[in-house]
Amino acid sequence: MNAEITPVELRHRIRSGEHTGNTSGFCPGFVQCNMVILPKDWANEFLQFCQKNPKPCPVLGMSDAGSWEIPELAAGLDVRSDLPSYKIFENGEVVNEVTDVSEYWRDDLVTFMLGCSFSFEEPLIDDGLEVRNVTEECNVPMYRTNIPCRSAGRFDGTMVVSMRPFLAADAIRAVQICTRFPSVHGAPVHLGDPSLIGINDINNPEFGDAVTIHENELPVFWACGVTPQVALEQAKPPFCITHSPGCMLVTDIQNSKLAVM
Repeated sequence: MNAEITPVELRHRIRSGEHTGNTSGFCPGFVQCNMVILPKDWANEFLQFCQKNPKPCPVLGMSDAGSWEIPELAAGLDVRSDLPSYKIFENGEVVNEVTDVSEYWRDDLVTFMLGCSFSFEEPLIDDGLEVRNVTEECNVPMYRTNIPCRSAGRFDGTMVVSMRPFLAADAIRAVQICTRFPSVHGAPVHLGDPSLIGINDINNPEFGDAVTIHENELPVFWACGVTPQVALEQAKPPFCITHSPGCMLVTDIQNSKLAVM
């Protein structure tokens, strides 16, 4: 895994098709984002949904209608091509998964960029904690839960969470570290027994990859930016685009800028 590449270099490799797959572990020090693109007449309700559910849906950037640029996140950004993989939704159902959405672009589309848990993996690693999906060079496991989101207009649903296993003492330290990063999901929402939040098989995540969980480790769960995809399934907008789980926009913003001291 090439972690030394800069964000702009990675975006160019993604745009050219040279890099595909998840972005976990790439460009340490820089913020990664989940993405949702919706028609303008759905955008205000989705923004309200994010404001009511800031842990799974922290908004870091928003475009003007029809624009594929968000300059405050990255210079020269093209949201149509600078993520490794996109999901195309029609009426709440995935109809295609592509590496470029230029052919789907419309003048009424508004892009939302949301905080991603990959951004807090770096301070965990810097503190000496092992992040299993980084160690095993795979995507983080993500699960649907029974944790309800607050509804906003046509948007509703339950939370998706990401999971990383830790020893009990390390889990406590992870809570302390991640509390400082509320704009990238903040502290975990659950520790321990996955069945208490509606997860029946922790070795079979709905999104991402399963990771090793040792006998003496606790699964630790964070609110996840895939949550909007569940809300989109419920709301059924006629058309929308999201990132594919684990395939993020890597921005020019440093993770340290998001820390709350």
